[in-house]
Amino acid sequence: MIQNHLSRKRKRRPKQHPSRSSTFTHPDSSYRSPQLSAQSSLSVYIFLKMVRKVVLSLLLATWFSVECNPGPIDDIAVDRYFIPKSCFREVKSGDFVRYHYNGTFTDGKLFDSSYDRGAAFFGQVGQKWQIAGVDKGILGMCVNEHRRITVPPHLAYGSQGAGDKVPPDTTLVFDLVLLDIFNRADQVQTKVISTPKECKRSVMRTDFVRFHFNGTLLDGTVFDSSYKRSQTQDSVVGEGWLIKGLDEGLLGMCVGEIRHFIIPPFLAFGEKGYGTEIPPHASLVYHILLEDLHNPKDDIVVEVVEAPEPCTRKSVAGDYIRYNYNASLLNGITFDSSYQHNQTYNTYIGMGYMISGIDKGLQGVCTGERRRIILPPHLAYGQQGAGKDIPGSAVLVFDIHVIDFHNVKDPVHVETTHKPEVCNETSEVNDFIEYHYNCSLLDGTLLFTSRDYETPQDVVLGGGKIIDGLDEALRNMCVGERRTVIVPPHLGHGEKGAGIVPGSAVLRFELDLVSLQKGVPEGYLFIWLEESPVQLFEALDSNQDQQVPLEEFSQFIKQQVLEGKGRLKPAQDPDSVIRDMFKNQDRNADGLITQDELKLKVDEDVEKTRHEEL
Repeated sequence: MIQNHLSRKRKRRPKQHPSRSSTFTHPDSSYRSPQLSAQSSLSVYIFLKMVRKVVLSLLLATWFSVECNPGPIDDIAVDRYFIPKSCFREVKSGDFVRYHYNGTFTDGKLFDSSYDRGAAFFGQVGQKWQIAGVDKGILGMCVNEHRRITVPPHLAYGSQGAGDKVPPDTTLVFDLVLLDIFNRADQVQTKVISTPKECKRSVMRTDFVRFHFNGTLLDGTVFDSSYKRSQTQDSVVGEGWLIKGLDEGLLGMCVGEIRHFIIPPFLAFGEKGYGTEIPPHASLVYHILLEDLHNPKDDIVVEVVEAPEPCTRKSVAGDYIRYNYNASLLNGITFDSSYQHNQTYNTYIGMGYMISGIDKGLQGVCTGERRRIILPPHLAYGQQGAGKDIPGSAVLVFDIHVIDFHNVKDPVHVETTHKPEVCNETSEVNDFIEYHYNCSLLDGTLLFTSRDYETPQDVVLGGGKIIDGLDEALRNMCVGERRTVIVPPHLGHGEKGAGIVPGSAVLRFELDLVSLQKGVPEGYLFIWLEESPVQLFEALDSNQDQQVPLEEFSQFIKQQVLEGKGRLKPAQDPDSVIRDMFKNQDRNADGLITQDELKLKVDEDVEKTRHEEL
């Protein structure tokens, strides 16, 4: 229904004036005497000349015999028995009016009524469209005003009367209620009810708008409302989709602005009206709230609200991004929010996983950046909208906070913030280290810190006890060195996350190496730092009894470590490591090592390799 009420209809050339068949028609134009026949014309002419002479003689006689005082002339009597509180305009000569009436004699007998015909009277004031008394009595009238106009015969139908309805010399009484008033010089009357604090864009021709409205006739009769349908009116402005008055009135409006329009009939539905709701020659009143505005040629609009410094890298297509957002319509109504879901939105950029406007708007962002992205509907959900919350042809506004992004090809990023002047050795795989750390998200959210504990964190590098990215970042460090490290999720906790670590989270570590114990190769419990003794068994067999018990073995190994000639596997109890070494050499498990049993691991490894080759 609204499309029809607002749509522009095909123009027709207006008639000069409607038929004058109403009782209000001037007597000279409706109830005329029958035409005389040609045979009686001469007789009538002679008779009229004789009457004229008699009347002139009587008038002249009266003139000379009495004082010149013709007496008062009866005029109309106007009773304004209901006057509306608001009157924005009064009837003037030349105005077009539309009103309902009941016409009665002074005894109350009804002789005519627009109500009975189901159509209000329409005509122009001062142009003989109605009898002279009503033409005069309607001046100054307001819309919705009720008047009772008593019209003497000489300002009604005089001595002729009006057919068989109004006898000659009859005083008439008309009860009128004014429904409409306009003038051909009228334009669209616009009153701004409220405007938004900010207006970065206003309606121009060819723009597509969505608006809510209440539509009434000038007397307040409602003919349509978008609110009752819970659906906005959507249209292009200035392209003939709307009635001309609306096309003009919407220009310059801002989203969120409320305007009140009065549109004269010739800029609305004219002399035909529309259906049963809008009568012919009806002025229309619209109360409009502009909800949305865009142009089919629009691209996304990006407003950077907060840009972090420095920004070492900007997102590109193919990156995986995590961000929080608030999503709203252009009128500020929120339809979705990641904060309400208590989790970030995670996806790939530029790969078609999102609506195209967001896919484009998230490229070139920095970690921690806040930006607003405004999407025209053709880069969002189009004419169909999405669900009950996103209307068709809706402009969308996303306020975005970028938490982090990464690429599956990203390495660990290491920045050394402090390095001691003297550094004799650095950490490597199999070393035992102690370190302090702070672990946080890229938005600064602290997840873990070793400072919460009495001792530093310790680990054997390469032992698979910590995430790969951190293990890598702790290598080649000097004791006392400090680093800031960025670990992508594929080298961290991956897509699933861990505990309070979100899925696909990029992690930031602040590292401080506290101590370092050099390790031994994987599979070894002890390594020589110098050449091993040529006669190793003799060196172990301190009492030269050709057998080495655990006590002799342990004493020898500890002496080598003490003299810096060898190194035990770190991060374990030395006695436990030495017992494991002894068991490896005591092959018959009799508690003694003989010369035949003793073999260096390096020799065993060479022998294994040979067997594998064979």
